[in-house]
Amino acid sequence: MFTDVDLMTAIITPFDENLKIDYEALKKLTEHLLATGTKGFVIGGTTGETPTLTEAEKLELYRRFTEIVDRRVPIIAGVGSNNTAQTIDFINKVAQIQGIDMALVVVPYYNKPNQRGMVAHFEAVAKNSPLPIMIYNIPGRTGVLMEKETVVELSKNQKIKGVKQCNTMEDLEYIVEHTADDFNVYSGEDAQALFAKVVGANGVISVASHIYGDEMTKMYQALDSGDYHLAGKIQRQLTPKMDALFMYPSPSPVKAALNKLGYQVGGCRLPIVSLNDAEKSILFEKLNL
Repeated sequence: MFTDVDLMTAIITPFDENLKIDYEALKKLTEHLLATGTKGFVIGGTTGETPTLTEAEKLELYRRFTEIVDRRVPIIAGVGSNNTAQTIDFINKVAQIQGIDMALVVVPYYNKPNQRGMVAHFEAVAKNSPLPIMIYNIPGRTGVLMEKETVVELSKNQKIKGVKQCNTMEDLEYIVEHTADDFNVYSGEDAQALFAKVVGANGVISVASHIYGDEMTKMYQALDSGDYHLAGKIQRQLTPKMDALFMYPSPSPVKAALNKLGYQVGGCRLPIVSLNDAEKSILFEKLNL
């Protein structure tokens, strides 16, 4: 399904001045991302501020987004929660939307399950899901780490087709080495974008691609053509900027940068606050905007 899809964007959710979803801004942003190398999307992830969206808003967002994308690239939709039954209920609603290719299911947060609990959660979701599943392993936000061995164990489930892995490069290597070739492995860390592909992962699910899609595409093209020197140089140049996009709670920095570039994606819903003028000044200096 994701052959040659190396650069995916975890797309933000644009809001208008009343903090309602701005679909015209979403359409403009989507076309920009497709034009700068995005080969697939995660809609409704952390960057999309979905903890602040109602279920009705998410379903409408996913429907409208599939219409905008119009099957041009794959779409992964965020469906996970820390409630297994609720996740199963929602994934079945999302599965009714034509154009959703896979469901992103986060490791349960706050409850802090152990590895056996994580396996039971994902197996229950997989058993009851019409959609293939991608595990979202992000311990910095969930408070628990799905161990690399657990990811490998779950990869043997025929309904679990991939992982978005936000942890060490060593864990990413292990997962690539110990899973089948058709299991989709993506880093969720922009600074690992080049490393991920070098060690055999599919690529990266990116936030920085909102701003630096052309450069990241050029980096992957250089790698594919064997120009490792150029690929490495681009990653080294991008890494400080990628880091800057997370210097304040995400997605406030990337939204501020997009607004600066003229995409008018609005602010953030509470509890994330938009950057103030002093924070914008620091960010834009680091991004050279």
